[in-house]
Amino acid sequence: MEGTLLYYGWHLAAALGFMTCVWLLSLALRNAAVADIFWGPGFVLLAWLSFFSSQGYLGRKLLMAGLVSLWGLRLALHIGARNWGKTEDRRYQAWRREKGRDFWWISLFTVFGVQGLLLWMISLVVQAGQLSPAPDHFTVLDVLGAILWVVGFLFEALGDWQLTRFKADPGNKGKVMNRGLWRYTRHPNYFGESLMWWGIYLIALSAPGTLWTIVSPVTITFLLLKVSGVTLLERTIVESRPGYREYQERTSAFIPWFPRKEKP
Repeated sequence: MEGTLLYYGWHLAAALGFMTCVWLLSLALRNAAVADIFWGPGFVLLAWLSFFSSQGYLGRKLLMAGLVSLWGLRLALHIGARNWGKTEDRRYQAWRREKGRDFWWISLFTVFGVQGLLLWMISLVVQAGQLSPAPDHFTVLDVLGAILWVVGFLFEALGDWQLTRFKADPGNKGKVMNRGLWRYTRHPNYFGESLMWWGIYLIALSAPGTLWTIVSPVTITFLLLKVSGVTLLERTIVESRPGYREYQERTSAFIPWFPRKEKP
């Protein structure tokens, strides 16, 4: 029991230490938005720390660490390319104005510290799933989890790619993206990210004593739906895109579904 607590404790320290380093980088760049770029790599770090510090079944460890790495690095590259050459995100600019000269040290706790805690909490499923050496083979849950993860990955990656192409066309300025996956859900990338973590949870369930790690997919799904994802984005997008309210009325917010017919 003591060894297990130490295992999770070291990972918490690593998460907080990693985000502290990112905070120092943000001070040098005067751009707190670097936290978004390093969000995914933080999970990659914890996944491989778990890999090298646990005695679980090697195949499952490689599967979990590999899937998290694909997700985390792709997300970092996508956000990095999207933010390259741009000013600090409006969210951080607003916090910077609100806190004034104290923002530099307050951001250590309110931005980077919080993200460190969250990435540790969400990655608990990856940490716990790599601990047990039993079963020493892949199970049906491993296969189902991997399939679910792949579907989620395609939703997130393809959704991001479709939106990037849409925004790259000057003729689409001010218009609503309602093509491809965006025809069936207003947030295919967020839905895909949630689905990936539920897939990882299924993989973790192959190992004994991991039922409690449902806290991980529940947390990320809640964040995407109610905190940093759907709710935050749609709070302002209605004002900047006149046709978005109509899009809301006919398109599912999260889980993909066929669009509702327009009222006559």
